[in-house]
Amino acid sequence: MSSTTNITATTTATTSVERIPYTKYRKFGNTGLRVSPICFGCMSFGTPKWQDWVLGEEESMKLLKRAYELGINFFDTADMYSNGESERILGKFLKQNNIPREQVVIATKVYFPVDKSGEQKRLLFTPEKVVPNTSGLSRKHIMQAIEDSLQRLGTDYIDLYIIHRWDNNTPIEETMEALHDLVKCGKVRYIGASTMWAWQFAKAQFIAEKRGWTKFVSMQNLYNLIYREEERDMIPLCRDLGVTITPWSPIARGILARAHEFANTNDFRGTTVRATTDPFLKTFENAVEESDKEILRRVSEISKKKNVTPAQLSIAWLLHKPGVSAPVVGATKLENVDLNVAAVNIELSAEELKYLEEPYKAKAVQGGLQ
Repeated sequence: MSSTTNITATTTATTSVERIPYTKYRKFGNTGLRVSPICFGCMSFGTPKWQDWVLGEEESMKLLKRAYELGINFFDTADMYSNGESERILGKFLKQNNIPREQVVIATKVYFPVDKSGEQKRLLFTPEKVVPNTSGLSRKHIMQAIEDSLQRLGTDYIDLYIIHRWDNNTPIEETMEALHDLVKCGKVRYIGASTMWAWQFAKAQFIAEKRGWTKFVSMQNLYNLIYREEERDMIPLCRDLGVTITPWSPIARGILARAHEFANTNDFRGTTVRATTDPFLKTFENAVEESDKEILRRVSEISKKKNVTPAQLSIAWLLHKPGVSAPVVGATKLENVDLNVAAVNIELSAEELKYLEEPYKAKAVQGGLQ
């Protein structure tokens, strides 16, 4: 595939979208791995049986192809996304397009249960309804989950295997040793974590170091312009340990993408199919703060001045934050893939960063911490 592919986005932004040059790829924390500055989130790929807003295989393939053509080499999925269909589609895309395995970085996750019938709609995690040993971070479940993910992805190894949540019911020693064994047997290259308290992450890292086991190299946490609570403990901890940050929900469930609209309302729920049907998003329905609306006004203001979209500006802000390697950004439309990639070229001055950040006020913890 030519490295000079040029694709112009059909959007209100006027920037031509070019393939991300290798010079813009980023070092993945304290490792030798290099990744594109955008990690393509694959939660929206799978089957509408799981969630109404999820794309089927045909449409998913188109978006994956566009992302790869534009230089994205980092793909993030999870076994629970569409109960395994997201992994299967990603694996099929790589095989059908004869993409060399060494040219992509695949991340997937373990913790939540997977309904292998493929018929069950997504439910909020309720342990009392889950068959024993089919979820969590026990050695038994991890060893079964990795085999299932490898089979669905059609690969011999996972580049980045992420624990999706902290498991209060399994000793962290058991989890870390199981992950270490996966690395040593060649089924996993690196391990990462997601959505936990800083003390939990520190405990896991220190136990692994003490035992001589593999340590986490990345943290995938909720982090965006209107939710910055991770700056208190988790991000300083990660920066000190050389752990890279790959934020999820970089445009705050679409709120930042429509900054001009949400800046003048007290209801951030939105009217999209996902906003009205996804049970997980209901956990974010907290009181709207005036500080949030002021941030949205400023996002709208600066994006207009720079002739970029509010979503692009929000992604660019994250790319300017120390410790961040690649935000996890999904898409359900081709033009949004173009816009996301174009965001890597947006430069923000120190004054602009300060202007965007200064209205922020502390808020209640969100994002599934337990």
